[in-house]
Amino acid sequence: MKTTFEKLASSTLLFTALGLLDATFATAQTVPTFGQTEELSPSTTPLELNSATLDSGLDTLIEPELQKFQTLAQTFNNTEIPQAKTDASEESAESNSETPPFEPLYYLDLNDSDPMAQILDASKFRDVSPGDWAYQALSDLVQRYDCLVGYPDGTFRGNRPLSRYEFAAGLNACLSQLERLIAGLDIDVTRADLEQIDRLITEFNGELAILRGRVDGLEARVTELEGTQFSTTTKLFGQVVVGVQGRTEGSFESQLARLPDNGTEINVITNVQLSLFTQFSPNSLLLTGLQAGNGNTIGGNFNETFVGLSYEGDTNSSLRISDLSYRHLIANKVAVIVGPVGVNAVNVFRGSNRVESAGFGPLSRFAQRNPIISVGSGSAGAGFDWQINNNFSLQGIYSTNLANDAENGGIFGGDQGRTSAGLQLVASPTEDIDIAFQYINSYSPDGRLGTGVGDDLLVVSTLSTINNRLFLRGPIQTNAFGLGAEWRITPTVTVGGWGGFTTSDFQGDAGGVDTYNWMTYVNFPDLLGEGNLAGLYFGQPPKISSSNLPVGRNVPNTFVTTQQKVLAGLLGDAGGQPDTAYHLEAFYRWRLTDNISITPGAIVIFNPGHNSNNDTIGIGAIRATLTF
Repeated sequence: MKTTFEKLASSTLLFTALGLLDATFATAQTVPTFGQTEELSPSTTPLELNSATLDSGLDTLIEPELQKFQTLAQTFNNTEIPQAKTDASEESAESNSETPPFEPLYYLDLNDSDPMAQILDASKFRDVSPGDWAYQALSDLVQRYDCLVGYPDGTFRGNRPLSRYEFAAGLNACLSQLERLIAGLDIDVTRADLEQIDRLITEFNGELAILRGRVDGLEARVTELEGTQFSTTTKLFGQVVVGVQGRTEGSFESQLARLPDNGTEINVITNVQLSLFTQFSPNSLLLTGLQAGNGNTIGGNFNETFVGLSYEGDTNSSLRISDLSYRHLIANKVAVIVGPVGVNAVNVFRGSNRVESAGFGPLSRFAQRNPIISVGSGSAGAGFDWQINNNFSLQGIYSTNLANDAENGGIFGGDQGRTSAGLQLVASPTEDIDIAFQYINSYSPDGRLGTGVGDDLLVVSTLSTINNRLFLRGPIQTNAFGLGAEWRITPTVTVGGWGGFTTSDFQGDAGGVDTYNWMTYVNFPDLLGEGNLAGLYFGQPPKISSSNLPVGRNVPNTFVTTQQKVLAGLLGDAGGQPDTAYHLEAFYRWRLTDNISITPGAIVIFNPGHNSNNDTIGIGAIRATLTF
């Protein structure tokens, strides 16, 4: 699909608030995940209902109009028809009495903001000629009743199919004109005319009643929304996620022994996200996000980065600010975003996987998106989204995590702050294919990439004193590269995948570390019902493929070295992970109502920790999501 603003509006493009949120599942963008929740973005947006949203012509077909039809019919029945003044009039009346009950009327845009001037003859329509079978009937309506005006481009469009509702709207316009003409005695009305009108009123009385009911229903909804809206300028959206999950028992290999997995008990995770959208103008928006959560799947071992779920966000039920950013659209081509919280690549880059969402997408943290996009895991900063043309867009971001700590971090990172700067180019060669390339340069003071997925820790940190405070130090400078693609084969089948590579230089000494990850997936939108989604994901979490760090700083050998090697003094030998972990996930999202979805799923992790000596992990989860 082409990356137009209409089609690819993301959280970056005013967080979908410049076109405020759709409802189908775009892709919901989320915030960094390590040790905290992802922002749970609303999947749908209530329509801004007002009188302007009513169907064309419907606003004229309300109760007073139906009463007018009935009054008009009564007037016809009680009216003494004036005698014809000429023989020609008599011939016309006699001729009309022999015609079919009524000639087809074709719907015109009666509510067009710029209707064309009155046309006094049917031949004036550019697409009507005297040879057309309904030419005479159309001329009669134009000349005798002056109730059909055509389209602004001078056409009548007589071959376009119409519904009974459209016919009722056109009929209403002609009946209104007849009423005015009769009241002014400005027309010769025949008995056949009155009988034909009476038949039409009877025939379409049901359709007019249905239209009146539709209008009344829409007006009631508008009144209800206006009476209950949070603010005239601020809209409130919320999402509540409740998950029940557990995993199989097992153990993992550490330096000196095998340790049990302490996080296998079935538990409950809750996460609540409130988002307030304050719109200052059609092109500007302030987003304020509030989040509170309880529960996690960690369990106190290094496998946490392999078993983490997308909707985790344990704040011990305390409320925190998850987003505070200002977004502005410039000339319908460039959106800019700036703020102290919630500004990072995850919220600025457009994801190629359009079901990415903590509340509605895959269950695991890894299957949400390419971990490359989360490198740096910043919060404060600035970004942009430029729609170059229909086929290309470019996003950019600069972010840091300690902007409010001038002593140790600041806007430029300082001694202990993480910083990241990156670009993403999205290409859409066809409407059904999206390709995205990412590049991020990041600095980390503690040896972590900041993704919270797979091999996130690259360097064993040591304690260091800075400004009389102790910090873990293992500074690395990272270049991260990502490539993702998605192909929507049919409306109900989508395939895609991504790959990511990082290369990090150890700033405290010589040496470096490389990692890579990949994922393939197939999604089945609307499977067994509109709004449902099935997904199957298989891939490899980030893995340290090579490392030549100094002795004692290399992560794979530090955590996987056997007791014999430790005693021999070989702790921290250079090298990558001994094996490869694989992630298999299947889930099915079932939409119960417009606001409630249930997602059961299962995850299997082979060789967790990229070590075949570790037991296979099986995870089962059921996630319930409520939006309001």
